[in-house]
Amino acid sequence: MRFAANLTWLFTEGPMLDRPAMARAAGFDGVEMLFPYDHSLADWQAALDGMPVVLINTPPGDWAAGDRGFAAVPGAEARFRTDFRIALDRAAGLRATRIHVMAGNATGPEAEATFRANLVWAASFGHPLTIEPLNRFDMAGYFLNDYDQAARILDDLAQPDLGIQFDLWHAARIHGNAAAVWARHAARSSHVQIAGFPTRGEPGGGGFDLSAFAAGLPSQGYTGWIAAEYRPARDTLSGLGWLAALRSRNTLIGN
Repeated sequence: MRFAANLTWLFTEGPMLDRPAMARAAGFDGVEMLFPYDHSLADWQAALDGMPVVLINTPPGDWAAGDRGFAAVPGAEARFRTDFRIALDRAAGLRATRIHVMAGNATGPEAEATFRANLVWAASFGHPLTIEPLNRFDMAGYFLNDYDQAARILDDLAQPDLGIQFDLWHAARIHGNAAAVWARHAARSSHVQIAGFPTRGEPGGGGFDLSAFAAGLPSQGYTGWIAAEYRPARDTLSGLGWLAALRSRNTLIGN
């Protein structure tokens, strides 16, 4: 198993460009970040120093004003395509494995039609993409808010480079039973993120056996990354016992 640190959530004890080195020193194999657009590509490349980048998001727009991306927003097709090209260029420079396409705040049949059309267009560039259902409690108004909804869209579009971004936290918040969500949608999932439930702290809890989950991924055909996207209870380093435990478990069973 390969583990990545989400630099937007973890190692906030240091400036953003110091965090790749902090993640490497803490034992992570790679990193992801939400929006790697506030620093130059050259600065990022120097900070990463070869550390793999496994995921970035498309630009959200004005986050403070409530923007959450534009892929499902009717009338914002031109904005989405401009922003997607920015993400594609940054992903190429960072050698980022995947781009998470943010749907944005919208609702109804027109929003779904817009989302579908934009996903087909984005997938035509051949870069692996993900879509992630976000729960309504934390992201009110977000178009994609259900894993079964995401699965229906993916199955209809049948784009080989498009998969579900499976976040344990959001799966539990949306559906109550994250294990059941994974059982339904493991085959559609191309990226996994973990956090504790119900606090979104260090991974574990919520009736979900994280150790057994991680150990079983290879036998279920999942060969992607496990990314830590959570809010540390204290400093990041003092809460990394879960990482050591999962590595130990995987070593013992030969994964």
